[in-house]
Amino acid sequence: MYAILETGGFQFSVKEGEKIKIPKLQVQPKEKVTLNKVLFIGGEKTLIGTPYIKNAKVKAEVLGSGKGEKVTVFKFKRRVKYRRRKGHRQEYTEIEIEKILRPK
Repeated sequence: MYAILETGGFQFSVKEGEKIKIPKLQVQPKEKVTLNKVLFIGGEKTLIGTPYIKNAKVKAEVLGSGKGEKVTVFKFKRRVKYRRRKGHRQEYTEIEIEKILRPK
């Protein structure tokens, strides 16, 4: 069984036992989290939300947090010596999916 959930403005396809990196959550490592914004559940019986499935949940455990790879933005205008370089590292939380709960 797999599910598509939404968190931090992004959508993720997840399976039980899978580890994923999602946008930063304010939680501690080893803490349990419940994600309620489930858009789709696939498997033996498919459920599609409008936009979310009521009473569907994804339970997960927080493994840790960190920063992603550096993304460099470089602005350049020719002939006028205009150059700007800026970097950004997005913070993330790594979670392990424990259980996908279907509504009854």
